[in-house]
Amino acid sequence: MSFKVLITGGAGFIGSSLANRILENDGEVYVIDNFDSYYKKERKMKNIENDLKNPSFHFFECDIRGAETVEKIIKENNIDKIVHLAAKVGVRASIKNPLVYQDVNVGGTVNLLEICRKNDVKSFIFGSSSSVYGISEKIPFSEDDVIRPISPYGSSKMSCENFCYSFSHLYGIKTSCLRFFTVYGPRQRPDMAIHKFTSRIDSGMKIDVYGDASSKRDYTYITDIINGIMGVLKKDFKFEIFNLGDSKPIELKNVISLIENNLSKKALINQLPNQPGDVPITYADISKAKKLLNYSPKVSIENGIKNFVEWFKNNKLS
Repeated sequence: MSFKVLITGGAGFIGSSLANRILENDGEVYVIDNFDSYYKKERKMKNIENDLKNPSFHFFECDIRGAETVEKIIKENNIDKIVHLAAKVGVRASIKNPLVYQDVNVGGTVNLLEICRKNDVKSFIFGSSSSVYGISEKIPFSEDDVIRPISPYGSSKMSCENFCYSFSHLYGIKTSCLRFFTVYGPRQRPDMAIHKFTSRIDSGMKIDVYGDASSKRDYTYITDIINGIMGVLKKDFKFEIFNLGDSKPIELKNVISLIENNLSKKALINQLPNQPGDVPITYADISKAKKLLNYSPKVSIENGIKNFVEWFKNNKLS
């Protein structure tokens, strides 16, 4: 892989995993991350501690909204491609503070697109989310569906997709928007269900379960997501949207059971009402990604949970 890739949010879960893969393929990686306070900086530093020793890995602590700093990094290093994964995350947190999500997610993305326009960066890959689909009666979710997100987080991602299309149409920036479906695996954010449940069950603490645990999510293992991103990096699409999921939704109660089995501990459950912003099911139609990216998920939920619990046991933070 001869091109230079800038990854925003590159010290996070998906970003650091992608950086590892690109480095393994002899690529040059430039990472920016602002260590948002949503979770501990220590976790992100642990994600990239080995990469920092690699001469092909370059790290910059900055914010995607800082136009002057980001533009300087892109110009001085002749960046070929950008994978934009930095975002203010969390559906429930977005309901409490929607303006921050507009500022960081939409404002930050438009800032990056404008820098691409001014500096002739021809390839832009945007990390979107299954949250854009909202509550859909059409199952599975297809890239051509009408989307009506029900949270400010999902709405911010939809807005970013629309800006991506506008910049692609007006300025010829080759752009792909990747709708990730419930990504999990080693390095997963501590607020995400699988990580949070594993941690609390392991500690003998109660887990909060909203509703009757029959909600379904299209849990997708991190290496499958990275395979999908790499498939896009190796091609240049004028403008495309891709679902990246496993296409096998699993009920929450079954996920909890798998975690219990791998920890050899029973969950103590705190039953709570359904939460605003939550959807009953996510389910990716991945036929387009299969056709254009040769995308084919390999890791089952059983093996994925097993791998994650093993990683968790070896990587607990005090």
